[in-house]
Amino acid sequence: MRIGDVARGAGVSTRALRYYEEQGLLSSERSPGGQRTYPESAVERVRLIQQFFAAGLPSRTVSQLLPCVDTGHGSPEVFELLAAERRRITEAMDDLAAARDALDRVVEMAHQPTPEHCPGLREPAWSPWTGGGARADEELDRVAPS
Repeated sequence: MRIGDVARGAGVSTRALRYYEEQGLLSSERSPGGQRTYPESAVERVRLIQQFFAAGLPSRTVSQLLPCVDTGHGSPEVFELLAAERRRITEAMDDLAAARDALDRVVEMAHQPTPEHCPGLREPAWSPWTGGGARADEELDRVAPS
């Protein structure tokens, strides 16, 4: 199969296929004219790679999983790798949930500002600089031209 045929069959771009080759996830042969040719099984392999990516796995992890797919046997190390990836994704989800919750609080403060969160609502809203204890109006008279 030619690269365009595999791309159409798997629903990916030809650029994605070239990337998969660079990462060692997919292999092709070259025709005498230099064009990439793939076995018929390439479409199914690309779909599997897409499933791995959709599951949040990086290409380095996918490259470690594919030999197990090819042989039909997973090692304890591969199962631990999958468990570690799941933990990584869960931690990222927890971080995103915390960021979302913080953003919800900011949105609530924007809709319902209080003096506690909004200096502009405080009485007085701000105090002018007094230059080390002098009254503000005296300080202003001293520095402002008459």
